[in-house]
Amino acid sequence: MLGNFDFDVIRRALPYLFYEGMTFTLTLTGLAAFGGLVFGTALALMRLSGLKLLGRIAGVYVDFMRSLPLVLVIFWFYFLVPYIGQWLTGASRPISVGAFASSLITFIMFEAAYFSEIMRAGIQSISRGQPAAASALGLTYAQTMRYVVLPQAFRNMLPVLITQTIVLFQDTSLVYVLSITDFLGAASKVAQRDGRLVEMYLFAAVVYFTISCIASFGVRRLQARIAIIR
Repeated sequence: MLGNFDFDVIRRALPYLFYEGMTFTLTLTGLAAFGGLVFGTALALMRLSGLKLLGRIAGVYVDFMRSLPLVLVIFWFYFLVPYIGQWLTGASRPISVGAFASSLITFIMFEAAYFSEIMRAGIQSISRGQPAAASALGLTYAQTMRYVVLPQAFRNMLPVLITQTIVLFQDTSLVYVLSITDFLGAASKVAQRDGRLVEMYLFAAVVYFTISCIASFGVRRLQARIAIIR
């Protein structure tokens, strides 16, 4: 069976797959993880703020995003963001945002719902005595969160945050529906050009599997070190 495989097509496509495809995938993963974490932390603080309206808004947003298929959200944002931009700016026609900007906004807003729940659990894992002690020392609520609670919550939940980022890395392959040249999209283009679908899709699967396994092993090591520090 392997005798029919053309491994040379993979070798020839390596520069294109990694320099263009994987670079895009890693860039989108990094930016979306950072933006999703910032937005997700804000959502977590809204839910824990004690203000019912803010908590309800954040809760509805999180539940809504987590109940939708990601590929459907990608389509929605790709077609809706230009019209939202037109409405916000008062332009006469839809604003052109491009496939990359649209997909980045999609992943930030979608992943924020998951990062929000992770950070909320991390914040709730901090003993109530620490915010009370910070308040007794004269720190404001914002200072308490910035200097006392959030650093510890982030450290406690770091393995889970990285695990969610690994899931995000895998999910970025869905941008192929927008004809974006991420790693899977690059592999698909080479496969269709050379008529070698099995080789290219198998290679893409091996690359995703290898990167995810290495990252997961790193998460387990990190989790063990955090447990020792505690």
